[in-house]
Amino acid sequence: MKTYTPSSTRYASMRYNRCGRSGLKLPAISLGLWHNFGGVDDFENARAMIRRAFDFGITHFDLANNYGPPPGSAEENFGRILKQDLQPYRDELIISTKAGYLMWPGPYGEWGSRKYLLASLDQSLRRMGLAYVDIFYSHRPDPETPLEETMMALDSAVRSGKALYVGISNYSAEDTKQAVDILRRLGTPCLIHQPKYSMFERWIEERLLHVLWEEGVGCIAFSPLAQGLLTDKYLNGIPEDSRASKPHGFLKREQVTHERIEKAKRLNEIAQRRGQTLAQMAIAWVLRHPTMTSALIGASKVRQIEDAVGALNNLSFAQDELNAIEEILVR
Repeated sequence: MKTYTPSSTRYASMRYNRCGRSGLKLPAISLGLWHNFGGVDDFENARAMIRRAFDFGITHFDLANNYGPPPGSAEENFGRILKQDLQPYRDELIISTKAGYLMWPGPYGEWGSRKYLLASLDQSLRRMGLAYVDIFYSHRPDPETPLEETMMALDSAVRSGKALYVGISNYSAEDTKQAVDILRRLGTPCLIHQPKYSMFERWIEERLLHVLWEEGVGCIAFSPLAQGLLTDKYLNGIPEDSRASKPHGFLKREQVTHERIEKAKRLNEIAQRRGQTLAQMAIAWVLRHPTMTSALIGASKVRQIEDAVGALNNLSFAQDELNAIEEILVR
């Protein structure tokens, strides 16, 4: 692959949204490395996707210690790509990682203790060859560790210079409010929350979005395409190269239900009337909330990133479109 020179027009069309009440802006579309960037995947394909994403002004790359498989390998591969292609542009990038899920055996290899979080951050930095990450997350709440301990560990990560900002992921509205209050008292504000959110996964609408708006915390939605169910990929069954067909994927065959496929087909008809693909409409639908900073997409091919960026051409919805979408979703 040739030496990489990013597009000179990479900032021409991407939208950047302020993250809560912070000084940081994130691209409206960010790239997550949860799938297709691990040791079992094609490295050059991963490299091509990251390069193409940056060409489009996608400056935010989201990782976690356990992304792979095997765990840690997505960070290792990203570190290689960073060294080969993106190192000169480090100050143009927002790189995030997380800790919370199982990474090594024994009582200190997962959850939310200070011991685990800070050790994991050190390991992530080594894997990626970085002096710091831009955002470090608590990946999930720990029912057995005091929330104060977990938040103090995030505060320590910032004070040590190993992270510029901190966030939380998969926290309930109630736990989010408490975490935000603790971090504020410590002097390290909570920058962002990363929940799962899509047309098929709407739990954040009940209370969490209101808490984030009230507290001035940003929001970045992961799985806005429901791991591909809100694209044209599964409209005619399960393709051989899809997530649902892989033994190590998080999307299982049994989740690709007849009911969801039928809903996706009807949603696709609305998208076509809007002049969009289903994926583009699903991303625009997630971004319709004023609290939503960014939609965190996954991808297995360069063309999927190109398609996702096309969502920015039509982010507005007429009320009758929203009503029609709602009618499909609530049935």
